[in-house]
Amino acid sequence: MKFIPTSLPGSFIVEPDIFTDDRGWFSRFYGKNDFKEIGHAKEWVQLNHSFTAKKGTIRGMHFQFHPFREIKMVKCIAGIVYDVIIDLRKGSPTFLKWLGVELSAQNRKMLYVPEGFAHGFQCMENNCELIYHHSEFYQPGAEGGIRFSDPVIKIEWPLKVTLLSQKDESYPFLDRNFKGI
Repeated sequence: MKFIPTSLPGSFIVEPDIFTDDRGWFSRFYGKNDFKEIGHAKEWVQLNHSFTAKKGTIRGMHFQFHPFREIKMVKCIAGIVYDVIIDLRKGSPTFLKWLGVELSAQNRKMLYVPEGFAHGFQCMENNCELIYHHSEFYQPGAEGGIRFSDPVIKIEWPLKVTLLSQKDESYPFLDRNFKGI
């Protein structure tokens, strides 16, 4: 596996090594020893799978508050998504900066998202599926979100937004009092 650091410290684009032969291909999704290279020592405690039907749909931008902040590793297994993270770490030199990466079934890339980040994505075509590793269990009382169109963050989504959940649409905009998580 190749771990490619991004502009947001602690996050990585993960490119698996692909082994091909006459039967097709094989790659490793996760290896404990491989992830030690980037300092990952936490256990993955939850694995989620999402399906999004409509091109232009946004899911996000989600996070969990301390002490339930989580590391995520995201992989697109069907379709193409524009995957976005926002650094919400209190005191971080890249606080409130965002990064967008194309993940697809074809490019097989994954995104490693450290604790203290919000995460979301936009479907670039119909019928997208993602698999997420989580280092913490989902805690309903600890969840939070940033509005996808927050003027402080200014995410440049590639497509017109076609669908949002009511919950994602209701997240408040950031104000001066937000110091991070």
